[in-house]
Amino acid sequence: MSKAFTRESDGADEPEVVASTVVPVKNYITRPGYDRLRNELFALIDVERPKIVEIVHWAASNGDRSENGDYIYGKKRLREIDRRIRFLTKRLELAEIVDPSIHKESDQVFFGATVTCIKESGESFTVTILGVDEANSAQSEVTWISPIAKALLKSRVGDEVSLITPAGKEQLEVVAVAYR
Repeated sequence: MSKAFTRESDGADEPEVVASTVVPVKNYITRPGYDRLRNELFALIDVERPKIVEIVHWAASNGDRSENGDYIYGKKRLREIDRRIRFLTKRLELAEIVDPSIHKESDQVFFGATVTCIKESGESFTVTILGVDEANSAQSEVTWISPIAKALLKSRVGDEVSLITPAGKEQLEVVAVAYR
C-alpha cells in the first residue's frame, strides 16, 4: 500500500486554529445613499428577479435544457441577481445612517463634508467624504476610509494636513468646509 495518503502525526506539528474575531466595520452612509441602495434592492426583488424567473420557467418548459440558451443565461442571471440581493441586504443591515447637516455651522471636517484644499503647488481641489457604498470618484467623492479622508477628518479651516501619496508626502491646506 502506498504511504502517500496516510497520515502519521501526533498533531504536534499541526498549526493551531484560532477562531476569527473579525468585527464588521460600520457602514456609514448618508440618507440619499441608503435610499439608493434600498431602491436597487427592491427593484431587484420586485421587478428584475420575477421577470428572469418567468423567462427561465418558459425556457425550461421547452425541453432540452443542455442547449437552451435562454435557460442557461437565465439561470446565470438569477445567480447574479441573488448574489447582489445578498450583498445589498448585508450592506443595509450594517448601514449606520449619518446626517451630515448636524455639522452645518461647523468649520471642522466630519463625515459628509465637502472640503476644498490647496496643495503645496497652489492647485485647488474639492472632495466630498461619503460612505463606501455611495462614493463616486468621478464626482470627486471619496470614501471615509480613504487616505485623503483620514488625513482630512477632524481638521478645521486653516489647518495644514499631511497626505502620504505614492509620490511622497504632500501638505494640504484646508480652505473651506461645507455640508449639504
